[in-house]
Amino acid sequence: MLSLVLMSLAAPPAPLADGLKRPESVVVAPNGKTYATQIGEAGTDGDGSVVVVENGKLTPLVEGLDDPKGIAAFQKFLFVADKTRVVRIDDKGTVSQFAPRNAFPTDPLFLNDVVIDPENGTVYVSDSGDRKGAGGAVYRITPNGQVSVVTDGKRIPELHTPNGLAMDGASFLMLADFGTGNLFRVKLADGTAEKVADGMDGADGLAWDPFGRFFVSSWKTGKVFGIPRPGEKPVLVTEGFQSAADICYDPLGKRLLVPDMKAGTLTALPATIPGWEIDDSPLSVETAPAFADVKWSGWTPETEEGKLNQFRPIVLTHAGDGSGRTFVAEQHGVIYVVPLESKAATAKVFLDIRSKVQYDDKTNEEGLLGLAFHPDFQANGEFFVFYTPKKAATRSNVIARFKVSKTDPNAADAASEEEVYTYTNRPFWNHAGGTIAFGPDGKLYSFHGDGGAGNDPFDNAQNLTNPFGKILRLDADKKSGTKTYSVPADNPFVDQKGALPEIYAYGLRNVWRMAFDKKSGTLWAADVGQNLYEEINHVTKGGNYGWNRRESLHPFGARGSGPAKPLIDPIWEYHHDLGRSITGGLVYRGSAFPELDGHYLYADYVSNKMWALKYDPAKGRVTANRPIKDRGRPILSFGEDEKGEVYILTVAGDGKGIFTLAKK
Repeated sequence: MLSLVLMSLAAPPAPLADGLKRPESVVVAPNGKTYATQIGEAGTDGDGSVVVVENGKLTPLVEGLDDPKGIAAFQKFLFVADKTRVVRIDDKGTVSQFAPRNAFPTDPLFLNDVVIDPENGTVYVSDSGDRKGAGGAVYRITPNGQVSVVTDGKRIPELHTPNGLAMDGASFLMLADFGTGNLFRVKLADGTAEKVADGMDGADGLAWDPFGRFFVSSWKTGKVFGIPRPGEKPVLVTEGFQSAADICYDPLGKRLLVPDMKAGTLTALPATIPGWEIDDSPLSVETAPAFADVKWSGWTPETEEGKLNQFRPIVLTHAGDGSGRTFVAEQHGVIYVVPLESKAATAKVFLDIRSKVQYDDKTNEEGLLGLAFHPDFQANGEFFVFYTPKKAATRSNVIARFKVSKTDPNAADAASEEEVYTYTNRPFWNHAGGTIAFGPDGKLYSFHGDGGAGNDPFDNAQNLTNPFGKILRLDADKKSGTKTYSVPADNPFVDQKGALPEIYAYGLRNVWRMAFDKKSGTLWAADVGQNLYEEINHVTKGGNYGWNRRESLHPFGARGSGPAKPLIDPIWEYHHDLGRSITGGLVYRGSAFPELDGHYLYADYVSNKMWALKYDPAKGRVTANRPIKDRGRPILSFGEDEKGEVYILTVAGDGKGIFTLAKK
C-alpha cells in the first residue's frame, strides 16, 4: 500500500468549456468526439443529459435522463450509468435500456462509474450504495444484458463507497473508494481485492494513459493525482478544482479531461506527473532508402510458380572484422553480403540454406530468424544462425554454427554447419523468437518464444525445465561431452535442481527483438504482448519478467497479480491503442545523429509507428519517448553497421525494403 507524495504545483488551466449543468463524467469516443454527462439538479429526475463538447460549445445528444453519471464508449455506442439503470446510446442519440433496474440481483441505490472491457464489451458499473458505507457493490453486465455481482462489502470488508473504475489488464479492475480515499485492485474471478494506495479522500475518477501512467481525481478535495508506475506512490498533479469528477484520457490531445461538477466546467490537463516528466516531442529525423540500387543475387519478385515473392530482410549486421561489410539475412534462408560501394551493385550470396529452412507466409514467424557473428570472427571465421528446419521429426528451431570459406571471405562454407542447440517439441508454429546475440562477456544469448498459441497454455514461460519463454546463455567456445557448447558456470540456475542450466532469464512471451547496448552492456528486450500491452525490458541475470502472470505492467489472467517479487516489470509499455506488435531495436551509438545517442529505437509492426526511447539510469526511469517519422510500412527489424549507424528493415515486393536515418 502506498501513501501520497505531495509536490508544489500550478493551479488548473482555463477550462475548455463552461456552463455545464453539474457535469459528472467525460469520454472521448472512437469517433473522436468528446461526450460529457450532466446530472442537472440534484435529486430531480428527467433533467439529466449527455452533451457533445466541441470547441467550447455544448450540443445536446440526449436529454430526459435522470442522474447520468459514468459514461464509457465501446464501438459505436455510449454506455451511461443513469441512477438505477444502465442505458446504451447510439451515435444518433437513440437511448435503449441496457440493464434496467430490475435486471440487477440487488436493488441498485446509486449507480456511479462505468468501464468497459475493450476486448469483449463486458460492462462494469459501480454502485455507491447509501454513500454512508452500506450497500456498495460493483456489477458485471454481459453484452446481452445479464447482470451479476463482481464484488461488494462482503468480499472487501474495507469497502465504503465504491466509485471510479478502470480496467487493469483483462482480468482485474481498479476501484476507487470515495469514502475512504483508498484504491483497490479487484480480481474479477472472485471479487477479492488488494489495497494499492490510500490518502486520496473523495477518490472519484480513474484513467490510464497509453504508457502505464495512472490518474485519480478527488471530488472532495478538487485534486488530481498520478501514479507513474504500479507500485509507486501517488503524486499530486494539480489542485484548485471545486469538485474534480470522473476524468478520462484524451488520446487525440494527449491530455486528461477533468469535469468540475460544482464549477460546471470541463478542463484539459497535460497528462504528466511532476518529477516523472517524459519528453515526447517529435525528432527532426526520418527514414530514407538504403541500398535502393542494390540487386539481391538470385532473388526475384515472383516465384517460378508466378506467386509474389516478398523480400523479407530479418537481420542486418556486420562481422566486426574491420572490413566495413554489411550482411543481410533474408527470412527465406539467404544471407547476403552487401558491397561497400553499393550503387547499382549486386549483393552477393554469403550463405544459401533455403533448402533447409522452413518458411511459409501462412506461418511467417518461422524461417531464418537470427544471425550473429562471433566476436573473434576475424580470427576464427565463425558465425551463428537461428532457423526453422524443414522436415524435422517435430516442430523445432536450430542454432547452428557455420564458418567462412577458406578461399573467399565473401562466402560461407555451407558444409561446415554444426548444430549448437535445438529447440525440440515446440507445440505451435508461432512465437519462435529467434534473436541470437553475443554479449559483452563473449557468451551467446538466444531467445525462443513461449511455445505459441495464446495465453501460454502450457505455462512454459514460468517453467524452468524447458527453454520456451526464456533467454538462454551458452558458451559457444567450449564443448562439453556430446554438446557442441558448454553451460557457463555462472549461469543463474546451474545449481537449481530440475532447472535447465542454460537459462539466463525467463517469464517472457515472444521477444522480438533483443540487443546489447555497446556502451553500457545492458540487454534490451522488446516483448510482444497479447491482449492489451507491448513492453520493453532491461534483462538481468536470473530475472523473471512475469509472463503469463503479468502482461507488461498489469495482471494477466486468473492467476495474475499486481507488482510482486520476484516478477520484474518492464521499463516501458504502450497500449494497443497505439500498436499491437512491438518490433524491438537497439540503442543508438553511431555518430551521424548525436541527438540520438543512448536512445533505444523501436517500432510497432502493426501501426508502423517508430520511437526513440531514453532511459536515465540515475533516475531509474524513462525520460523520453520521441516519435520518428515513419514510412507507413511494417517494420520487421532493426540493424546496425560497423560504424554504429542504424537501418530499418521492412517487407518489400521490389527488394527495396531497407532504410536508414536522415535529417528532416
